[in-house]
Order: sequence, then C-alpha cells, then structure tokens
Amino acid sequence: MEHKSDIDIAQATPMEDIRRIAADAGVGEEYLELYGNHKAKVDYRILEAHKDRPNGKLILVTAITPTPAGEGKTTTTVGLADGLRLIGKKAMVALREPSLGPVFGVKGGAAGGGYAQVVPMEDINLHFTGDMHAIGAANNLLAAMVDNHIYQGNRLGLDPRKITWRRCVDMNDRQLRFVVDGLGGKVNGTPREDGYDITVASEIMAILCLSRDLKDLKARLSAITVGYTYDDKPVTAGDLNAQGALTALLKDALKPNLVQTLEHTPAFVHGGPFANIAHGCNSIMATRMGLKLSDYLVTEAGFGGDLGAEKFLDIKCRMAGLTPDAVVIVATVRALKHHGGVAKADLNAENLPALEKGLPNLLQHVENITRVYGLPAVVAINAFPTDTRAELDLVEARCKELGVNAVLSEVWAQGGQGGRKLAEEVVRLCEAEKDFRFCYSSDESITEKLRAIATKVYRAEDVELLPSALKQLAQLEALGYGGLPVCVAKTQYSFSDDPKLLGAPRGFKLTVRNLKVSSGAGFIVALTGEIMTMPGLPRVPAAEKIDVDAEGKISGLF
Repeated sequence: MEHKSDIDIAQATPMEDIRRIAADAGVGEEYLELYGNHKAKVDYRILEAHKDRPNGKLILVTAITPTPAGEGKTTTTVGLADGLRLIGKKAMVALREPSLGPVFGVKGGAAGGGYAQVVPMEDINLHFTGDMHAIGAANNLLAAMVDNHIYQGNRLGLDPRKITWRRCVDMNDRQLRFVVDGLGGKVNGTPREDGYDITVASEIMAILCLSRDLKDLKARLSAITVGYTYDDKPVTAGDLNAQGALTALLKDALKPNLVQTLEHTPAFVHGGPFANIAHGCNSIMATRMGLKLSDYLVTEAGFGGDLGAEKFLDIKCRMAGLTPDAVVIVATVRALKHHGGVAKADLNAENLPALEKGLPNLLQHVENITRVYGLPAVVAINAFPTDTRAELDLVEARCKELGVNAVLSEVWAQGGQGGRKLAEEVVRLCEAEKDFRFCYSSDESITEKLRAIATKVYRAEDVELLPSALKQLAQLEALGYGGLPVCVAKTQYSFSDDPKLLGAPRGFKLTVRNLKVSSGAGFIVALTGEIMTMPGLPRVPAAEKIDVDAEGKISGLF
C-alpha cells in the first residue's frame, strides 16, 4: 500500500462547511465569526447562554517522556474524540495552536497525523486566524511602551538593568536570545541589554490561555510585571496604563477557534503555550466551551506527563476549578525501547530486554497520575506495524501490575475506528471513583512547591537553587508572590533537568538557576538546567522542505 503523508491525507479528505460542524456542536450562527468556509471563532457570549448546562466529562491526554521515535499524543487525542463519536457519544476535542517555530524547525506541526487529524491542517499549522500575531503584537507593544517610558523621562524610575519584559517572535531564532538595543544616539532610545522569547513562551500567551473572560484578561494584563525600579519596587503594565490597548489587540484572539477532525468531529484549537518553558495547555475559554457543548471533551497537555500534565493539573485545574474524569497516557513500543538504550535505526527489531529497561519511564508516568494526583488512567499504546505481540504483551502486563489497562490504539491508520477500544475504556474510567488532589498546596512556600514537584513527579532527591535563584526567591516572597503556583521550565527529554538521562533516572537534583514572576498569568517560572525560552533551528530545518506549487498547494508540512 502506498504510504501517504499527513498533508496528502488531509488534502484528500473533503471538509464540511464549518457552519454545519458548529450546528452539530450546538453553536448557533449568532455566535460564529467565519474565517472562510472551514474555520470560525466562537463568541464567548455562548458561555452565558449555556451556563446552566452541566459540564461534560473532561479527559486529559498526556504521554511518556518524548523521544526521537515519536509518541503520537495529538494523533491519539483526535482519534479518541472520533472514537467516542463512533460509539455514540457527543464528543469534542480541544487542542493547542501550533507555533511556527517547530513547524519550520524540527518537530513539525501539531494537528495530529494519519487519519486522526484536525483540518484544515495547513491553515492550523501556519497563520490560522491570526491569534499568534495578535499575541506577539500585544507583547511587543508593551515592550515598546516600557522603553518609551524611559525615553520620555522615566517618571516611574524604571531601572534599565532590571527590565524583565522581553520582546517576542513566533520563530526559532537563537540569534535573538540576547541582544543590545537602543543604539545609535539619544534619539533612538536608551541602550540596554534585551532579548527575545518565542511567542508561545510569552506571558501574554499564558494570560490568554488562563483568562476566564474579557474582564479577567484585562485584569491579568494590568498585573504583568515589566521590571523593577532603582529601589527594587515592581512596575506593572497597569502602571504604564497599557492594559486597555493590550486588551484591544487581544479581544478577538480570546475567542476560541472552531475547526473539525477528518471525521467531522467539532474541534477547538486555541492557545499554544509550550509545555517545557510555559504551562503547555490550550485555553480555559475553549475548555469551558467544550465542556458545556459536549458530554466528553478530550484535551491534551504538551510533552510528557511531568511537564504538560503536571501543569494542567497543578496550574490550569487549580485556576479554572476543573477536575479531569480520566487520563490517557500515550506510549509507543519504539519510544520505550529508545528509553531502554536502543538507537533510532534499530527500533524496528524486537528487543524485549531493552523494552523492559525502558518501561520504568511509562510506569513512573502512570504512578504519577494514579498515586500522586489520584486520577483513573489508561495507557494507549500507539500502534506501529513493527510492534510484536510479545512486546505488546509485556507492556500490558507491566501496566496491569499497577492496576491500569493498556489498550492498543490504531487511530493513525484507521481514524476513529482504530480508537473504539480506547474510547470504551475511557467511558468506563469516567465513571470510576477518583480522589483528585494537587501535587502541592497553595500555602506551601515556593521552595516547598518546587521540592514537591521534583521529588513526587520527577523523583529527584532534592532541589538545588543557585545563588541567583536564591536572591530572586527572597525578593519574590518579600513581594507577596509566595502563594502562586510554580511553572517549571525544564527539558522535555528527561524526568530530570539533563536531557541525556533517559528512562526513570534516580539520584539527581533539580537545579534551579532562575526564578521570575509571571504576575499576570499568576505563577512563578522556575528555569532549570540549560532550558532556553527561545529555541534554535536544527542543522536541516523543516522549512527547507516546505514548498508551494503554481496552484497554491502547499507540500512538505508534517
């Protein structure tokens, strides 16, 4: 059988008019803002109209620690929603928007794969409805207002050496990590050290995703800390009177984007924070809409369960008052063998000893969900043709020892039909007892919260704060930010802060080099190891393979 690429499959599958998809989801045309025939924004007023409807079941999809072998978390999320519809359930899916950085870098897009995709995949992976641009514009307007304030006399006494607000661009560009700007004489501003983050790691992105409504959005924007005065007092966006303009730029971006899967399941794709350097979940607004409009809402959190799922549970659920009903943990036999030390070129061959050696990574993610957070879970084994029966049996047996079922998911090849068994298990789990709890309580100190995440979720021995982080810790607690949740920025490739430590490492310390407050988003960011807030492009960027023919048909996206 000829192998079709994701984009070939997506382009060959007819889409339905988005108005029909909206009607199927219970969204009247008075709430739709059309972007052509296959995309629309949904006005947040619909939440008020559905406020008395009980919420549907919330299903979180997460995964093992990612490897170059691939796990297929988004593909499983989409296929599960399609599978739920096939067994007669009213289901929707809620995903994040892809960032242009990975699309043109190494990871590719984030619209699913094979026969479990959201479409139009080219639009979703590129400019979509312009949300990323609006977020970047708001971020950079605030940066411009900060520097203009200093240029115009600096009434607030902002110390140019203590400005924490960085500019952003939605592209992997290591050249912009650290820059000096304001050069060329007095007329061109005040020279200072500056830098860029990728847009999806910006606090504006986090604020958009964590805001409950337009009023909450404006309040959060006003609370952003942009820097400190010469005597170390924080200066906010509200002090600069920037919140109104920022809200004006973001008022439409706050509205969730409605699209469809290849099987015409309604899908919200909204917000896109990275899970390694931000909180990694789609917007609260889209999640709340999906819960009001469906009986089962399937959503995902970025990267492995130690990153996206931890932040979904400890940050998003805490702020939004949400409780997941079931968790799906995606794994592949190939990825587990990679955790067991097998080179990428040799992953197709059966290797039970390596699989046994790599399984502790999956089992630690399972234990975290079931024992740390008290939630029912199922392992979805994303099927590859090279998986052997003996390998699949081994994974299933190890999961059963922890009281969790492992279900083969074949959604990449079969779409919703390949997700029926997973859907049936998820429906069963949604009725199971749960004892949801957070990893840490709000009244613990920042250090205690970091230690709880590090020891309970990562299984580190302890946390080590470098001198710079200790100084920042004292300042943040003195300013009253000690009660905020913690967002750990950490490599996605390991439970530890060292990307080379695969599997389920032990005997390490989590090294925190920097602490800063995202006072608008409402959490403390802890930078660990060598994590960067602006990625770089690989030796051969995916951008080199993307093209457009004379008819405007895009190729090379994946």
